[in-house]
Amino acid sequence: MHIRKFDAGYSRRQFMSRTAQGLLGAGVLGSVWNAVAQNGSFEKAYPDELLSIEVYTKGKVKPGDVVDASNVDLVQDLLDPVRYMQIKQMGRRIGIVQSTTDMTHLSPVDYVEATLRNRGQAKLDEKGNCYTLDGKPWIGGNPFPEPQSALEVFVPITLSWGRHDVSFYTIKDYEIDANGKQGYLYEVCWCEYAPVARVTLDPKPYIAGLEDKLRFQSVFFTYPNDAKGTSFLNIWSYDQAVFPDLLGYLPAFKRVRRFPSSQRFEPLIPGTTLYLSDAWAAGDPYLTWGNFKIIGRGPFLAGLTQNWNADHDNWEGKTHGGPQGITFWDTNVELVPEVIIVEAEPTGYPRAPVGKKRVWFDARTLLPVNMVTYDRRGEPFKSFDGSYSLYEKGDKRVMDGKYPYWSWCNVHAHDVQSNRMTRLEQTRKVAGYEMKVNDESLFDKFLTEAAIRRLGT
Repeated sequence: MHIRKFDAGYSRRQFMSRTAQGLLGAGVLGSVWNAVAQNGSFEKAYPDELLSIEVYTKGKVKPGDVVDASNVDLVQDLLDPVRYMQIKQMGRRIGIVQSTTDMTHLSPVDYVEATLRNRGQAKLDEKGNCYTLDGKPWIGGNPFPEPQSALEVFVPITLSWGRHDVSFYTIKDYEIDANGKQGYLYEVCWCEYAPVARVTLDPKPYIAGLEDKLRFQSVFFTYPNDAKGTSFLNIWSYDQAVFPDLLGYLPAFKRVRRFPSSQRFEPLIPGTTLYLSDAWAAGDPYLTWGNFKIIGRGPFLAGLTQNWNADHDNWEGKTHGGPQGITFWDTNVELVPEVIIVEAEPTGYPRAPVGKKRVWFDARTLLPVNMVTYDRRGEPFKSFDGSYSLYEKGDKRVMDGKYPYWSWCNVHAHDVQSNRMTRLEQTRKVAGYEMKVNDESLFDKFLTEAAIRRLGT
C-alpha cells in the first residue's frame, strides 16, 4: 500500500536533494535493495506515482496505450531527446505496459541472488578497478547496487554485459539507409564468456589461471556470402586501463590478424552504425574513459519487459515508422521509477569522433536503458536504445537452468547526423546456430584463435 501524499513534486525534490548530497542509492522512500532482500520486490522503495504511468500522468497515459506523435508531449519529460524526436517527427510508436516490481524480472535470478549475497564486499582500488575488500577480482552480481559515485554506476555493466556467465546470441542485423530502405542484412553470432565473477557455472567465482581476464567475446558472420566467415575475438584484461586484444579472421586473407584495439570508433562491417565502443553502452574498458559525472536522475520510459516475441517461431519482431515503415522495432516500454544519468568523456581516445556519451541507467539494476553520444562540437551524434525481457509468455518460455531466461531483445542504433539506422534483434537461430546460455562448451567452440580461424573456413 502506497501513501498518496508522496506526489510527483515530493519525488522530484527527493531526487534533487539526494543528488546534491551525493546520495546515489536507489529508492525514494527507502533502499531498493533492502526492500528486495525482504521479498524480491522494490515496491516499498517508491511512492505510487513512480510505479504507475497512469498515476504519474494523472490518467492521461495508461498501460495499453500507444505513444505516438499525437500524444508524445504528455511524456516528453520521460524520454531522451532522440527518442522524442523519433516519435514526434519520424513515425516511431512505443507501447505502454504496466511497470514491474519484481527484481527477478529485470535481471537473471542467479545475478540478483549474488548481488544480495555479496552486498558491501566491493571496493575500487587507487586506479579505479573493482576488487573485493580483500583485494581479489569481483565475485559476482552487481558490485555497487547502491553506488556512491558516477564511476561506480558504470562498473557493473562493464564487468558483466549480459549478466550470464556464458551467452551465445544469434542475431539479425538490419541496416536502414537515410531514405528508410533496407540496405545490408547480416546474420551474426555473438558469444560472451566470463572467467571471473561467475554466479551459475562451476567453478565459481573464478576459473583458475584466468583471474587476470575479464571477458572473452567473439562475433562471426554467417550471412551474406561476402561477409560469411568474417570473425573477431576480443580478449579483455581485468585491468580496466588496458585495451582489449582484438583478433580478426578475414576469409579473403585466409589468416588471423591483430587489429589496433584502441580504434574502437569504426564500424567492423560495411553499412553499420555500430562501433565496438557502443556495446551495452560500455563497449570499452571504463578506465579508458574519464570525467564521469552525474547530470540528473528521475523517472523514465524504457523497454524492460514484455518484449520477447514468443509468437514468432524465430522470435523475429515487427517494424513500423520511417519512410518505408521499417525503421523502428515494435517495442513496449514502462515507467522506470528512477534512472541515473551519467556523462563520460573518451579521455583515452584523442582521435575519437565522440566528445562525450550520456547514459541513462535504471537506478535499481544499473542496466543501461538509453545512450546518446555527442560529437566533438557537442551535437548529438548517435543514439542507442534497446529492450529487455523475461523470455516467458503464457505457457511459452525459454529456460536458463531452472529459471526463465532474461536477456535483451532488440536494439536501435541511430546515427542522427546521417539518419542511418542499425536494427538488431536476438533470434532463436541463424544458419544452423541456436541461442544458448550458460553452456561451458562454448569457449572451445567460439572463443579461441583456433576457433575463429575454423569458423572462417
